[in-house]
Amino acid sequence: MKIGFIGLGNVGGKLAGSLLRNKFNLTVIDLNTSLVKDFVSKGSTTAKSPKELAERVDLIITCLPSPSICSEVMESKNGIIEGLSKNKIWLEMSTTDESEVKRLGELVSNKGAIPLDGPVSGGCHRAAAGNISIFVGGKRKAFEKILPILTVMGEKILHTGNLGSASILKVITNYLASVNLVSIGEALTVAKKSKMDLKTTYEAIKISSGNSFVHETESQVILNGSYNINFTMDLVVKDMGLFDNLSKKYSVPLEVSPVVLNIFKEGEKKYGSRAWSSMIVKRLEDVCNINLRADSFPSELIDFEPKKKGYEI
Repeated sequence: MKIGFIGLGNVGGKLAGSLLRNKFNLTVIDLNTSLVKDFVSKGSTTAKSPKELAERVDLIITCLPSPSICSEVMESKNGIIEGLSKNKIWLEMSTTDESEVKRLGELVSNKGAIPLDGPVSGGCHRAAAGNISIFVGGKRKAFEKILPILTVMGEKILHTGNLGSASILKVITNYLASVNLVSIGEALTVAKKSKMDLKTTYEAIKISSGNSFVHETESQVILNGSYNINFTMDLVVKDMGLFDNLSKKYSVPLEVSPVVLNIFKEGEKKYGSRAWSSMIVKRLEDVCNINLRADSFPSELIDFEPKKKGYEI
């Protein structure tokens, strides 16, 4: 199966890299020409436009920063829609809005092609190793057709139901991760002010009922001081906004979500939209005139586990 991949950013570049390492026939596009040149030097090809890419391949994957950018890539002149034909598959791996992926999915279906949404979860370090989790919504037969490709990019693969269901679950899980991150900042700050050793605190939380995936990963780069989680403030605000919109659509009177969203909006304003999202804890560090540093923690997360054969759960 020939694969086209559009969007070689923090996550997309790592997913596409797994395909390239495993010798798939890969065509890539990104606005950053240096990223494209690097992929081409390692064996991929490129195309002049999303339309040309879609015409050449069987599976078109998009992994882009926002729903608006994805819709532009799909619908513009020389966009993906123009290059689609019967039985081609479009896999949207961005974190996006359920209603938007359904809208674009209808346009894809009108061309005789098949739409799937397939967002990932687990962090860039796991995407780099091919051990990330992937949710996929859409037709079961299309999911099964591309499952061998999914198991190269990720480890745990879950078919979530109809088109759009994966995007809903991705927004929900990103919301939970954001809440965890804010609460970790508060917990570490209270520990520091209580004169606790932060390395001991990290280990105590890790073996306790208060543990979480976010603590095991993001706390490490917070304690190092690099904050480098390969995910930025603007993306958290975007994802939290998608979750907030979903709750309003279904008239759910949320209490925690609006508070956390405002915290991240303040963090984005203070530290910049491209600041690492884990820098949200710096708001408390600054107010309390402390730093949450401890020895022997890495500046960047690396998944040292070997690539495991992916499988459907």
